[in-house]
Amino acid sequence: MKLGFVSAILPDLSLTEVVHFAAEAGYTCVEVMCWPVSKAERRYAGVTHLDVSNFDQSQADAALDIFRNAGVELSGLGYYPNPLTPDHEEAQRAIAHLEKLIKAAPLLGCTQVNTFIGRDWTKSVDDNWPQFRKVWKPLLALAEDHGVKIGIENCPMLFTRDEWPGGKNLATTPTIWRRMFDEIPSRNFGLNFDPSHCIWQHMDYLKPLREFKDRLFHIHAKDVRLDQHRLDEVGIMAHPLEYHVPKLPGLGDVNWGRFFSVLGDVGYTGPVCVEVEDRAFEGSLEARQASLHQSATYLRNFVAG
Repeated sequence: MKLGFVSAILPDLSLTEVVHFAAEAGYTCVEVMCWPVSKAERRYAGVTHLDVSNFDQSQADAALDIFRNAGVELSGLGYYPNPLTPDHEEAQRAIAHLEKLIKAAPLLGCTQVNTFIGRDWTKSVDDNWPQFRKVWKPLLALAEDHGVKIGIENCPMLFTRDEWPGGKNLATTPTIWRRMFDEIPSRNFGLNFDPSHCIWQHMDYLKPLREFKDRLFHIHAKDVRLDQHRLDEVGIMAHPLEYHVPKLPGLGDVNWGRFFSVLGDVGYTGPVCVEVEDRAFEGSLEARQASLHQSATYLRNFVAG
């Protein structure tokens, strides 16, 4: 396995600075954020370390030189919008930019693009399904044509009032993943799996590693602390941030020893990228860099590469 991090936590650094920091901190890869250049609409969104809007081979070669010079690999291109939003113009912008990532990846010698399925959060899973088919069948066909794998993160995107009640990402549970992969059986369609999202949903985060071992394209290493005393007060129907807190690996409820043990058992050898959303480390660039140093030190107990 290869230990990396998600570049969204370092929006104030250039791609060169991010990659050189990764090398200095002992990481071997980076998932690079490729949002359109614009104002962020939520935390960790809108980060553009690689602008693929009008991407060509010369730009790709310049980016690859940065990685080669630092001895760091590109684990994937990341962009996490809502392609199934009921706002038609927003959805079309998201789809169009995803297409640009898919086309840019091969120029970088990269086979991985990570994103969300999206969802109309006011509708049921069944009522979202026709739009899922309409949007994702052509996107997966494009990915196949370019030799690119699409890794869907399992985050429900159900944290704030504007995401209530259904959340803004459809791909949250094994039942839905099975349905997705049955509907679109492409071998280029898989998961960017994050165990922390199972914790607060009261789900087993180890069992899916076995069942979906052939669909594990990329891993996010993020932890979460479920606060039972808060849950006892507000109940499971409250906004989830009222009873759980994202944390650095080792500071929450994920048993990372067991997690990596099962990853090894199923033969996973891909990237494991730290995703920092721990507010205790957000006060400054130095604090966020420290969070990545701390995470690398901890996870090196389990990841050699």
